[in-house]
Amino acid sequence: MEARWRAARSITRSYLPPEALPTDFEIRRSLDQIIGADSAAKADDSTRDDQKFQYFLSLLLPLDRVRQDRQSHPEGDVLYHSLQVFELAREHRPWDEDLLQAALLHDVGKGIDPMDHVNAGLAVLRGRITERALWLIENHGLAQRVLDGTAGARARRRLTNSEDADALDILTICDREGRLPGRRVCTAEEAVEYLRQLELDNESSADEADSSVEDTDFTEESWE
Repeated sequence: MEARWRAARSITRSYLPPEALPTDFEIRRSLDQIIGADSAAKADDSTRDDQKFQYFLSLLLPLDRVRQDRQSHPEGDVLYHSLQVFELAREHRPWDEDLLQAALLHDVGKGIDPMDHVNAGLAVLRGRITERALWLIENHGLAQRVLDGTAGARARRRLTNSEDADALDILTICDREGRLPGRRVCTAEEAVEYLRQLELDNESSADEADSSVEDTDFTEESWE
């Protein structure tokens, strides 16, 4: 009862008759409703995540029917190339979620608009992957020209001075090396599942880090 009075006084200083205070049953019922709503919200988040990774698969799987120029892509179809790039990037940075997303999805636009595949890919991925991953995809073609020495000085400086220049270099090299006929790769489903698990692991690590900071957040009073 005392707790109910303290809660009521924190809301209003006016007099409240005893019958105006909620009963224990009403408090428990409200808590159950709040917990139920929170669980539903979490379920919705999980559903959205599942839909996101299913969406990635829907973009990737048709790429096994998209053939490429044999001179520049002797490995064959776009899906096989994308899986090679993903595997190579994972060898370099198995923890870098954005880089691995970019490696796996960098050519999905070829199944939509082969004449402008980068912008087509960005259009269908925007809002589903991070801005950093989008930036890597957007600039991987320009980075190829920088590597060839055919890009202008301004473009070369812009990419070189970027904070993500190292990740872009890795993507560019993996894009070039991911063109080997006969290389063993995982399936598209396995690649997407790796990304899903990596996202869960990174979120869990971030939550643990936040919890650790809260536990060690001493105030000046705690030292007196």
